[in-house]
Amino acid sequence: MFDAKKLNEEQVQKITEWAADGAQLADIQKRMEDEMEIRLTYMDTRFLVLDLGIEIRNIVEEQAASDEVENSNDGQGESSAAGDQLTEDDLEILPPEQGAENVSVTVDEIARPGVMASGRVTFADGQGGMWYVDEMGRLGLDPDTEGYRPAEESIAAFQRELQRVMEAR
Repeated sequence: MFDAKKLNEEQVQKITEWAADGAQLADIQKRMEDEMEIRLTYMDTRFLVLDLGIEIRNIVEEQAASDEVENSNDGQGESSAAGDQLTEDDLEILPPEQGAENVSVTVDEIARPGVMASGRVTFADGQGGMWYVDEMGRLGLDPDTEGYRPAEESIAAFQRELQRVMEAR
């Protein structure tokens, strides 16, 4: 796993600029290899961007959203900036899915053959399985119960917990 502390300020600034210009994770991964001679897996690149607090922009979605706003304002006159701001009263706060954050992750001291890292995960519903990161940097899950598929919220919680546990090592 790559440590963000190995980058100097100039390198961090370049990565931030690339993301601001609309570069996606694969683009950042390629440019880091080409321009900085730092070879990372896609997952390491993803973790690096998260560690640095860099937001990946989706220019296509931003353009579509911008066009939609322009189209919705046609014929309605000018809208005030204050009218466009949301307040806490405007937001509906939904409770998190039950157990979405209740995920337990362990890491094997010695990774299983053929993978870079492995361990076990237990989801809030009590189901579990073996997780692994293969040599291409892809995260996989081999559930204990055949056909088991955790909820999206549980997968997201698992990924966050896995990142936290791996960073603590």
